[in-house]
Amino acid sequence: MFRQENNTDGNLGARAEQWAQQYLKNQGLNIVTNNYRTPQGEIDLIMREGNTLVFVEVRLRSARTFGSAAESIDARKQQRLIRAAKHYLQAEEIWDQVPCRFDAICLGKDPDNSNKYQVEWLRNAFST
Repeated sequence: MFRQENNTDGNLGARAEQWAQQYLKNQGLNIVTNNYRTPQGEIDLIMREGNTLVFVEVRLRSARTFGSAAESIDARKQQRLIRAAKHYLQAEEIWDQVPCRFDAICLGKDPDNSNKYQVEWLRNAFST
């Protein structure tokens, strides 16, 4: 469970990404890169699970006012992620060499403890 600490530095999102990376490493995935930026968008984490390349979106929601973390990955966000993934695959010249999928790590406030977040790992959160 991700624990919120005193957030005076404004880096809660970055800490959530670090936590998600460690969580996935503990599940057997290996990091390829993080914060891959393109003109088309950014991919929070790119990891490998076996021979599968996994593009991971990390979403953090402190409140459900605007929906859950998973609900925030709308069609527009999905298209940005898909375009960024295509950019990565072309840049690395591995377009047709590896199976790929899109996962999401969704962190939402624990209703029983406001200093903790619950994690939901959505494998194959969406497809192209």
